[in-house]
Amino acid sequence: MSTETETGVEDGNTLFSDIDLSWEHRKNELFRWLLIAASLFGVVMLALLLFDVVTDFYTGLTEFNISLYEFFTQDGSQEETRAGFKGAVIASIMLMIMTAVLAFFVGVGSAIYLEEYAPDSRITRLIEANLANLAGVPSIVYGLLALAAVVNGIGIGPILIAGAVALGLLVMPIIIVSTQEALRAVPDSVRNGSYATGATKWQTIRRVVLPAAIPGIMTGTILALARAIGETAPLIMVGALFVNRTPSGPTDRFSAMPTQIYNWAAQPSEHFIHLAAVGIVVLLSFLFVMNGVAIYIRHRYETEV
Repeated sequence: MSTETETGVEDGNTLFSDIDLSWEHRKNELFRWLLIAASLFGVVMLALLLFDVVTDFYTGLTEFNISLYEFFTQDGSQEETRAGFKGAVIASIMLMIMTAVLAFFVGVGSAIYLEEYAPDSRITRLIEANLANLAGVPSIVYGLLALAAVVNGIGIGPILIAGAVALGLLVMPIIIVSTQEALRAVPDSVRNGSYATGATKWQTIRRVVLPAAIPGIMTGTILALARAIGETAPLIMVGALFVNRTPSGPTDRFSAMPTQIYNWAAQPSEHFIHLAAVGIVVLLSFLFVMNGVAIYIRHRYETEV
């Protein structure tokens, strides 16, 4: 018996030893290096872009005497020595507040209905598939929609509300999809345990499911707003290209940070190019802060839960 077993093992070893796997190993190694090269390419390109922006930023502060105090306290202007970023910063903050109000409650409410109440039917699956597709639609399409429906359709003109509608339409599918994923991550055993205590469906969602899903919901929302704050195409479509004053309300015309940077970068003067670099650094700072807030909120809620 043992002799037959040993003979079988020897035959198996002989069988596998006849297969040359060196080419397979080389292909695996080649594929691994291709992945590393692709990753490094993106990182290197990003590093070069950041280096170019930081260089122009430093040159603007040292050689062109751009004062950061005046940069943050002056409104936009066609005169390079008087051009500032105050109106654009305030307009972007107001835009993000209105966009969050328009998109968050509708997006989270839609996700709760689709995930917790809607039946698993063909229509529901079609809606979810369309929402996933809408999350990848180019941002200029939402700008064209806001231009046709709000700016020209209703006739309110290129004001802050129109920009908020365009950005709200842009981020709403992202918020819905991220909220659905956060709700799906909550185990069914948690829901069943709540039902076992006599809680209703809404009580279970409000007191059990949502607290457990809030880290994912908040992270997705803040990251969606971080994308919206850097979008230029929708705002250009609604007419927010250049305004030389600070908006005081949602019915005022405006220039947000991306459109102000775009306007400066299109100017022939080199001074405006360096003003655009300073504006890019400010916009990147906003993006880093918003991403940091998303990470902090997620970590805090996960720790509490």
